[in-house]
Amino acid sequence: EDEATILLRRQRKQSLRKQIRSRIKSSYPPTESNKLTTQSNQVFSHLFTLPQYQSAKSIGFFLSMPLGEIQTRNAIRQIVKDGKVLFVPRVGLDFEKCDMDLVRCDTTACSSDASNTDDGADGELFYDSWPRNKWGIPEPPVATLIDDVAQPGDIDLLLVPGLAFDTHGHRLGQGKGYYDRFIAKMRDGDGEDGAKDGRGERKPILVGVCLEEQFLDEVPHGVDLGDSNDGSGGIIPVSDHDYIMDMVLTPSRTLTVPTHK
Repeated sequence: EDEATILLRRQRKQSLRKQIRSRIKSSYPPTESNKLTTQSNQVFSHLFTLPQYQSAKSIGFFLSMPLGEIQTRNAIRQIVKDGKVLFVPRVGLDFEKCDMDLVRCDTTACSSDASNTDDGADGELFYDSWPRNKWGIPEPPVATLIDDVAQPGDIDLLLVPGLAFDTHGHRLGQGKGYYDRFIAKMRDGDGEDGAKDGRGERKPILVGVCLEEQFLDEVPHGVDLGDSNDGSGGIIPVSDHDYIMDMVLTPSRTLTVPTHK
C-alpha cells in the first residue's frame, strides 16, 4: 500500500471514532449507569447460550472501564461460576509499547459465592484488590508467574472490546493496536496455521461484543468514508493487520461472520 492509502484509511477511522465516542457519551451519561448495565447484560446473555462458549475450557476477557463502555463485571461473575479458566489483560507494564498480555486469574479470591447473588451486583470479585491502570481498569499484579501468561493455544474463546463493529465483523479499536498485536501472537505464534480447537476452528475464536450504538449496519450521519477500495465491503476500513471477528454480539443480535482469513 502507498502512504496516501494508509493515511486516508487512518483519517476515516478517526472520523468514525469521533462519531462513535460522541454517540456513546450522549446515550450513556454517568447518570444512566443502570441503562448501561442492562444493555451489557443483554449482550452476555447471548454469549452464555453459544455452543462455542459452552464447550470452551478457557476464556479471554477484558475488565471494563468504569464508564463509557460495555460493562463486564456481571458476566465475569457468571464465567467464574461456570468454572472456566479465565485470562484477563495486563497492559500496564509499558504503555508506550502498546503491548498486552493476558494473564490467568485465580478466580477463587472472591469474598462471596456468585450463586448467592442473583443479579451479580453484590459481593467482591477476585480483581477488586488489584491496582488500577491509567484508565481506571484493574490489572493483574506485576509479580505474575510467567506460566500464567497466555501462550498460543491457551485461550479457546477471546471476547474482544471495540469502539465499533460492522456487519462484516470488522472492528474499530481505540487506535493503539493492543488487541491486533495480541491476536497475532496467539494465532500466528504456533506455526503457520495456528492452534485449532476440537471443531478445527482457529484458536482463539474471536467474539466482538458491543452496545447497540456501537454496531454499524450503515455509515453514521456526518461521516464520509468515500471509496474505501479495500474490497472488504465493510463500513469500517481494514488493513492486512486488522483481525476480523468470527462473531459479534450486541444486545439484540448474534452475528456469525462468514469464513475469512
